Parts: sequence; C-alpha cells; structure tokens
Amino acid sequence: MKMLFLVLCFIVASVSSAHAQTSNPSPVGRWQVKFTLADTSERNLVFTAQEGGDGSFQLLDTAPDNKPVPNPHAAAWSFAKGNLSISGEAELQTGSCCRETGTLIFKAKLTSNNSMSGKLIFVTNIEEEESPYKYHATAGTFTASRLK
Repeated sequence: MKMLFLVLCFIVASVSSAHAQTSNPSPVGRWQVKFTLADTSERNLVFTAQEGGDGSFQLLDTAPDNKPVPNPHAAAWSFAKGNLSISGEAELQTGSCCRETGTLIFKAKLTSNNSMSGKLIFVTNIEEEESPYKYHATAGTFTASRLK
C-alpha cells in the first residue's frame, strides 16, 4: 500500500512539474520581430534565442536596397522576473541618406509563450558632442511572434 501511495505521489508531482514548465513563457526559439525606430519605416529581423543567453539577429531588410543582411549578427539575451532584455550589434539606415553601426537594445515582456512586445533603443557608435552621453540614440517599439 505504501508503495502504491509513493508511486501515485511521484506521478502527481511529475504532472504538476510538467504543467508548471509549460505555463512559464520562455524566449528560447526563433522570433519574427517587427520594429520601428523614430522617423523610420518598419523593419524586420529574426531573433534566435539559444539556451544560456546566446542568440543572433538575422536582419531581413536593413542592408542597402532593403535586402537581407547575408550573415546573422551575434546577440545576447537575459530573462528575469518576466523581463526580457536582448542586445546585439547592427548596421541600420538612419534617415534617408546614411547608415550607422551601433547596438540594438530590446526590452520586452513576453505576453504569452508565442508573442512579446516592448521598446527598443538603437545606440550608434558615432560620437555626438551635443549628447550628454556622447552617443546618438534613437528609440522605438517592436512586436514579435514565435516562428514554428
């Protein structure tokens, strides 16, 4: 009888643990990200999040002539207390004439296991004298959905 009770307790604990794991959103996987910076049109990238905080950006329409960038850029992410932070280097067109390299920083909330949204900042690598931080930054918003 004791053995049957222990087996039943183990089964209940296993089912409860599996349910808890599936109900917690996780950023690991591939995400279709649509983002807009101030004074720019909507841009797209695929963010791939791997276990341990590693990842990559595949910029889909940020190369000259709105073509995909051929190679993914390294990215990093962290997820704590429901807040997701993602960052990585990118080259983006700014305005109608210029391209700048810098760091894309995304701050997100996972609204479900298959979607997230939030704010982003693009901090350029070019020094700007008027800025108190000496770098130019542009803010925007984004949404993302998990790719199958």
